[in-house]
Amino acid sequence: MIESRKLLEKLGFPSGDLYDLPTSAKRFPDGAQYRIELPSVEGPRALETTLEEIDRYGLTIHRVSQGSGIMLQTDEEIKEMCQMAAQSGMELSLFVGPRGTWDISAQPFTSAGKAVGLRHEGADQLVYAMEDLKRGAELGLRGALVADEGLLQLTKAMKQSGQLPENFVVKVSVQMGASNPVSVRLMQELGANTYNVPTALTLPKLAAIRQAIDIPIDLYVEVPDNFGGFIRYYEIPELIRVLSPVYIKFGLRNHPDVYPSGKQWEKTNLDLVKERVHRAALGIQMIERYYPEAKTSQPGAPDLGIPVVV
Repeated sequence: MIESRKLLEKLGFPSGDLYDLPTSAKRFPDGAQYRIELPSVEGPRALETTLEEIDRYGLTIHRVSQGSGIMLQTDEEIKEMCQMAAQSGMELSLFVGPRGTWDISAQPFTSAGKAVGLRHEGADQLVYAMEDLKRGAELGLRGALVADEGLLQLTKAMKQSGQLPENFVVKVSVQMGASNPVSVRLMQELGANTYNVPTALTLPKLAAIRQAIDIPIDLYVEVPDNFGGFIRYYEIPELIRVLSPVYIKFGLRNHPDVYPSGKQWEKTNLDLVKERVHRAALGIQMIERYYPEAKTSQPGAPDLGIPVVV
């Protein structure tokens, strides 16, 4: 093992998981250690309700994200979401589509083929995803989720060629699955601006990943059941200390699978976003109680993927 560990160190990686849990000196550009993300905000009405609840609790939320994504919303719906997020100084991140589990292949649904995840099969699927990104950007969107290494690399080329704005935030989905320092750094090199790590990683494993990368880590502290159902609220202060810069992400346990969403789920989605904001309020109180000196960003931080109103 000694030679293997020495090679990792020579390549600039930690030689093992970091059980000493070093404090991260890395920060967001504004000096903040953490930000808050609310996922699964499925459509304009869900975002409207989310913002109402945020105001009621007096919270600062930096990013909202959505699983159903760009493809299944009209231009008008995307513009409406962009306008609401822009007025709140908040990043809006919508998923690209179509993706693996929406394609005609059965492999992502088989017991042995689930590792395929949400990746795109074939060149045409990549083109469709690129078109989704361009359409979103034209409507004012400045952030999107991707779950395919090839598409991730293409986003970098799209920025360089002017097909995407340079400040477009590419958020890699938790379903990409890279879970060690070498593979997550590869995601950074391919073009990830922020990376959602798998949900069940221990603090020493996460600390090793943080040492290897500079981009923000996104981490669920409450996890939907189909990702494990973990609730890690008491770990939040240490997660911030060790993983800065980090997005603390509040999913929801006992959450039905509403993807792809639509009018058939609207009442349920509104109830879900209300409880998700409530969970964020609980988590933020944990920070205030156990790590009050931790620094967070103000709304409208310059590097957020805040939409443009078109």
